[in-house]
Amino acid sequence: MARSSAPPESADIVIIGAGVSGVGSACYLRQAFPGKKIVVLEGRGRIGGTWDLFRYPGVRSDSELHTYGYEFKPWSHEHAIADGHLIREYLEETAAENDIDALIRYHHQVVSADWSSAEGVWTLRVEVAVPGEKTRTVAIKTNWVYGASGYYRYDEGHTPQFEGREDFAGDILHPQFWPEDYDYAGKRVVVIGSGATAITMVPAMTTGPGAAAHVTMLQRTPTYVMTLPRVDKVAKFLYRTLGLERGYAATRIKNVWRDFLFVGYMLKFPDSGRKLMRQQTSKALPDGYAVDTHFNPPYKPWEQRLCMTPDGDFFQAISEGKASVATDTIDRFTATGIRLASGEEIPADVIVTATGLNLRMFGGIPQTVDGQQFDIGDSVTYRGMLLSGLPNWSFAFGYTKYSSWTMKVGLTAQYVIQLIRHMDAHGYDKVVPVAEPGMATEPLLDLNSGYVTRTADALPKQGVRLPWRMLTSYQADKKLLKGPVGDDHLRFSSANDRRVPPTATPDAASKVRVP
Repeated sequence: MARSSAPPESADIVIIGAGVSGVGSACYLRQAFPGKKIVVLEGRGRIGGTWDLFRYPGVRSDSELHTYGYEFKPWSHEHAIADGHLIREYLEETAAENDIDALIRYHHQVVSADWSSAEGVWTLRVEVAVPGEKTRTVAIKTNWVYGASGYYRYDEGHTPQFEGREDFAGDILHPQFWPEDYDYAGKRVVVIGSGATAITMVPAMTTGPGAAAHVTMLQRTPTYVMTLPRVDKVAKFLYRTLGLERGYAATRIKNVWRDFLFVGYMLKFPDSGRKLMRQQTSKALPDGYAVDTHFNPPYKPWEQRLCMTPDGDFFQAISEGKASVATDTIDRFTATGIRLASGEEIPADVIVTATGLNLRMFGGIPQTVDGQQFDIGDSVTYRGMLLSGLPNWSFAFGYTKYSSWTMKVGLTAQYVIQLIRHMDAHGYDKVVPVAEPGMATEPLLDLNSGYVTRTADALPKQGVRLPWRMLTSYQADKKLLKGPVGDDHLRFSSANDRRVPPTATPDAASKVRVP
């Protein structure tokens, strides 16, 4: 790999990632700072992030698009629960309409990030791997980095080691790396897992001309599965009555409060919530179906994310005999399928390991601060968008319970805009959150899903009180972020402040704060 001998390029803001977080953040920042140089670095060759990476059968959102979409860009498709390609097209339209296309540099992967307090800038080393060209490394110096790369690894999914894997005579596939145009028509498929991916794939693989002969979802632990309409009839009425923009705004308000009240009810009254979910599931399945065996999780609602099935397509596939559910642990793979701990063997021609994701912040980019390695696992989130000890670096991290992911992306961008404006107005070139020594912390995500608990140590922590605590609802965050941009936990400084005379105390400059 060739390292460029050219001097580093300069930018005001670098956004890492051109998925739903990156595109939305770029729109907000470009509008707020038309005079600043903004660069979006995307390691892949197309816009979309998650919605370009995942190509498995039926890939779709598990949030409705009236809130998953951007506040400034109405979702106009009839389907509120949308297929992945529709979401990617929406992102492409958003980028084109807001002139973000010219800011995005594809096949640009950040491989290291080094902060210098003396210069007040980050130096990003970027691997440029454009197909057909020689791979090279370039440097970009920037005042601000905006991490919008999500929270899981794109280069690998989670796949447990199954005994006998090498004995299986068929294909073993992971949804994250689904082969293009893979033909499973007429085949017996076993999907291992019971999360959103499995709930999506099962009905998709049982319909259409290329349908599988039968699909079995093999789960170790049951999941709550909730039916939602694919088309929001109330939204259609509001669009028709109020027009596209006002109808979209009204639908967002309706859905934000609906989700807030529903999730709040399930968390406050878990026994009632469990009963409600069981009743709904029983109605969707044939009489006498073993609901308590396959759809009665050992945990309370929303201790893990609820899975969603649009128009009950997952339950319909089971009711029609096209799909089935097996709840057991795996003994081993065999040449012709999977043998369970009970001794039963499920025949299979194809095994899909929908066994989850591996989490990783900022794409695993090594970071140093003034020559010292920065350990993300030791940091604490500030307002859910900055990290203690990490200067001039914000990140987009959406909601996992009360609201859809993108609702937080908009709030984060608005706060970062205020923060940068404040720094510009006061001549600051550095801001860093400083946590109290010995402050009590908790895991970043308040979910006990396997993909969260497996790699919790690699994620930042959250505090037990504000502003270090991650809020889980749009309403609470919006109220919090209406206040001043700074507090005693944020330390601002300029280059002159950091030129501390020998007689001054070592941290004198670091205690410059918002007036």
